[in-house]
Amino acid sequence: MFTTLTTDSTAVKDAISLFSLTFVVRISIVIAIFIVTWIIASWVKLYTRKAMHKAKLDLTLSIFLSNSIRWIIIIVVAITCLSILGIDTTNFTVILGTAGLAVGLALKDTLAHFASGVMLLLFRPFKVGDFVKVSSESGTVNEIGLFATSIDTPDNRRLIIPNNNVFGSTIQNNSHNSTRRVEITVGTDYTADIDATREILQNAITNIESIITEIDTQIILAELGASSIDWKIRAWCNAEDFGSTRQAIIKEIKTALDNANINIPYPHMDVSITKND
Repeated sequence: MFTTLTTDSTAVKDAISLFSLTFVVRISIVIAIFIVTWIIASWVKLYTRKAMHKAKLDLTLSIFLSNSIRWIIIIVVAITCLSILGIDTTNFTVILGTAGLAVGLALKDTLAHFASGVMLLLFRPFKVGDFVKVSSESGTVNEIGLFATSIDTPDNRRLIIPNNNVFGSTIQNNSHNSTRRVEITVGTDYTADIDATREILQNAITNIESIITEIDTQIILAELGASSIDWKIRAWCNAEDFGSTRQAIIKEIKTALDNANINIPYPHMDVSITKND
């Protein structure tokens, strides 16, 4: 009986030693894998950021994506390491997936803004400093974030617009092209001679310095309105001179028509007062 107990104790000790040795080997393998993974993930992060920089992607997007890729690699390898140690990761994976689904449903609007922010940074419909009209608001772009875009209005208000509202609406970028066309509509009296009026309108805008002379200006007889002959004056200027050029054209046209005694019709209201005896 004593011999049997001794044999059993020896077997237990051998089993414990073997288990300890196996566990130490597994721990060593896991540590080695994790160190290598950490180095590789950091390298992938650096390479991804450099590649995005060469592709001229936005710095904010480059940093976010490169960090996300790094942590995804680390998390996947960490789950694999738990399996190597003999830990059942099935429940852990299910819990992680369920938590991810719950967070995704809770933050679906935020994720939509994030996705739109990524699209804005990838396709670049506008950049910081451009004057744009988005979501019925006009202003100069101050910042393009992952979740919202901020613009400064002409009266110096800061507007924060969710990216989903920006990317999901029509974007009007007034600064994209270097030149813009100014179009002015003016009506003249029916008694005015058409050819003489055309010449007066043409001469009125000849001396405006901001108009690009390499592109022909157009004096268009638009239509015969209810109370006036309607003209359209079209001229080109640099994008930054659009506002001042428009004002200059309006001023010169009004002055020229006044000097030529050509009336600009406008609505009249005649009020008659009848007095009964």
